[in-house]
Amino acid sequence: MAQAPQENPGISQYYQLLRANFIPDNPYQTVAFVEQRWRIAGNTGFNESIWHVEKILQQAGYKKEISGEADAPLTYRIESRKMKQATWEPIDGSLSLAGDTEPLLRFSSNRNMLAINSASTVAGGVTAEVVDVGLGRAQDFSEKDVKGKIVFGEGSIAGLYSKAMKAGALGVLSYAMPTYTQPEKYFNSIQFQGIPFLNPDQPETQKWGVVLSYRAKEKLKARLAQGKTLAIVNVKTSIYQAEELTLIANARGVSKPDERFVFSAHVQEPGANDNASGVGTLAEMARVTARLMQEKKFAPERTITFLWGDEIRSTDRYIRENPQRATGIKWGLSLDMVGEDTAKTGGSFLIEKMPDPSAIWTRGDDKHTEWGGAVLKESDMVPNYFTDFLINRCRQQGKDNGWVVNVNPYEGGSDHTPFLKANIPGLLMWHFTDAFYHTDADRLDMVSKTEMQNVGICALAAAYTLSSADESKSLFLVQELLDNASARLATEFSLSKQAIAAGAKQKDEQHIIEVWADWYQKALDKMQDIPVQGMSDKFKAEIDTAKAKIQQQNVMIQASLNAAKNDVKNDTK
Repeated sequence: MAQAPQENPGISQYYQLLRANFIPDNPYQTVAFVEQRWRIAGNTGFNESIWHVEKILQQAGYKKEISGEADAPLTYRIESRKMKQATWEPIDGSLSLAGDTEPLLRFSSNRNMLAINSASTVAGGVTAEVVDVGLGRAQDFSEKDVKGKIVFGEGSIAGLYSKAMKAGALGVLSYAMPTYTQPEKYFNSIQFQGIPFLNPDQPETQKWGVVLSYRAKEKLKARLAQGKTLAIVNVKTSIYQAEELTLIANARGVSKPDERFVFSAHVQEPGANDNASGVGTLAEMARVTARLMQEKKFAPERTITFLWGDEIRSTDRYIRENPQRATGIKWGLSLDMVGEDTAKTGGSFLIEKMPDPSAIWTRGDDKHTEWGGAVLKESDMVPNYFTDFLINRCRQQGKDNGWVVNVNPYEGGSDHTPFLKANIPGLLMWHFTDAFYHTDADRLDMVSKTEMQNVGICALAAAYTLSSADESKSLFLVQELLDNASARLATEFSLSKQAIAAGAKQKDEQHIIEVWADWYQKALDKMQDIPVQGMSDKFKAEIDTAKAKIQQQNVMIQASLNAAKNDVKNDTK
């Protein structure tokens, strides 16, 4: 295995600057503001969060665009688009069982009880019989009369709502909590869910839906077991036409402004970690960048873009709407749930890798999260240095302070996916597993200032390095990737030897090694776009040498696997 390279002085200097200027209380205060608001694209809470970040940008020195991004070194704009579908926001609600003195649920303490897109009940609420439809399958409904009644089922509220409305129900009560949220322990938690607009052009025809906690579900089931049960449901929400806002700020590149590193953090979703922490961390990253540029301590050669908007949609639109701009996007990095206090949530900081062989052969230390991911095909692979590069930048931040950096194979589902769909290197910084994920327990007390500081510093160190890579930094990064490749091949060799000894086919194990070796050689080829001033002969030679070393290691491993197979044969004679 190759020796790990010494730190590059130019890259290390970025960490020194960032550690001195990143103020951890700033993102925390932004989280405190944003997490109070129930955020869906177009609604009041979403817009107020966008405007809050806008003020941070203004105070940092970003100028509102008039003609375009070239107006100043630091600019921002808010893009506004009329939404095709009405927006929604919760106001108040309660659920009670007839005869009880206390409600089962109150919106004031269970802010996820109202299903997204739920309409209001009539003033004063509705009282009606509850009908249990079990798992809410078609056959469950065929056996029950739910017309004019309240449907209760266990499963996703979206499907339950669609079936219940066709059957003439007044509204629905639903329970669905994944096991990783530990509902029997956190029995008052509710994960937010949504119901569809069955008539998008007539939102006034929408009915209501309420999501239950484990405690509320158990009490309701116990009452239903005793006989006919009446529930009193009072829901107050607002559904209205609106415009969707996207906030985009740019630290303009000096020599290659059309090439860019794009950060994204989605604003919607009502939690503190998800994703007020991403909003707050990215706002502080933008502020720090402005300060360092104004003090002439840093000047990006390529543009660094900061984007806040609606998850996936805003990032996808940013890429697709301007093909010329899209050709200059060289890297995309999403900040989603980056502030967890892991001691409280039980989660871990993670970098979700781009599609690589670990998403085909997930073994050793590679593990999917409880979110889960489909097994990919070799044709799905996206060889690139970006994954290893970001892991190294984060581990450089954690080297001295003990910050734990883990990774997971590609799973998808956040703002990194539009980049990958457009053939742009894209990664996700996040935390999982979290017992409070998507629940109304995801509040400010679960957020860590230090965690956001660590994420913000290494994310900016990554952007500063790639936006201003000279030959020295570029050569260092080639050696760094070679070391990662060598370590990975050594690990896979050990795993393949164990697999062969356990009866795996030698050719299958050799193929895994071949794929990894090929993946890293192609990743090295992609490094040609790192130097701002283009490839020198020296840099090209460094890449060629690194590729040759990987192939040489691959050949040696293949020979060793042959020998390992022969040893197994001899042992079984």
